[in-house]
Amino acid sequence: MRRLQGRALTAGLLMALLALAGCSTPVTEPAAVTVSGEPGEAPTITYVTPLQVDKTRTEQIWEGTGAPLVEGAPVLIDFWLEDATDASLVKESYSTNPTAMLLTEEDLGTDLYNTLRGQKVGARLLQVSPGTGSGATDYPTVTVVDVLPTRADGEPVAPRPDLPAVTLDASGAPSITATGTDPPSALVAQPLIRGTGEQVGASDVVTVQYTGFAWTTGEPFDSTWTHGLPVSFSLQDVKAWAEGLVDQPVGSQVMLVVPPTYALGVTDSEELAGQTVVFVVDILATGHPDQAAG
Repeated sequence: MRRLQGRALTAGLLMALLALAGCSTPVTEPAAVTVSGEPGEAPTITYVTPLQVDKTRTEQIWEGTGAPLVEGAPVLIDFWLEDATDASLVKESYSTNPTAMLLTEEDLGTDLYNTLRGQKVGARLLQVSPGTGSGATDYPTVTVVDVLPTRADGEPVAPRPDLPAVTLDASGAPSITATGTDPPSALVAQPLIRGTGEQVGASDVVTVQYTGFAWTTGEPFDSTWTHGLPVSFSLQDVKAWAEGLVDQPVGSQVMLVVPPTYALGVTDSEELAGQTVVFVVDILATGHPDQAAG
């Protein structure tokens, strides 16, 4: 199980524990917020409720070791958000799928933008904020944010000479060189980069970057890299992707060669009817909707 329920101590319980320990000093300040848990897992958050918050503060739980976040570029995050008055869970993404946004104040809002700006992929961050008074979040919040990669990250796999050669630009966006040969008649799933993350399950919601190409010309016809953000969808909705991506580890880049016997699903096109297409897919995350936190 990936999700670990956030927890908090009530002020009354803390007072009782102090009394049992022989301490008569009254508690006048809320306890500090502490965050524990392993990378890739939902955090455990501990603090005294109700938490008194008069201004937004942020803390780096651990530093990222990946690429620096780029202003205006996509950022992918997992988050755990609690109502700090009683430590109740408001929303989380660890059991479903992460959220993709642009690193701009307009897209993220002032607080989250300032929390993420200057960070690197792999960082875990704490943000404690007062209520906005807007009605949507008129209570203080405690949020833990994990910064995820927006491109595949792992060990390169030796390419197959019978498949199109793949070239990546500086951002990670792929292009291919057509082979000039007849396409295979069966579905091909060829890893190009092998990640080390969790394996994709048949009923998972995957978060990916991808580009689709025509086999014959190598020309792209659809790409998240040009649309701007990674996307998430259920594998059950796309048969070819389900067959090709199941059991692949997160962090991998996989080439899918899809014959015309499969419906494209994510990007049906009349121009490509009857043609074999090639997808280069970066698997960024995989979630389990059936395990979503209540």
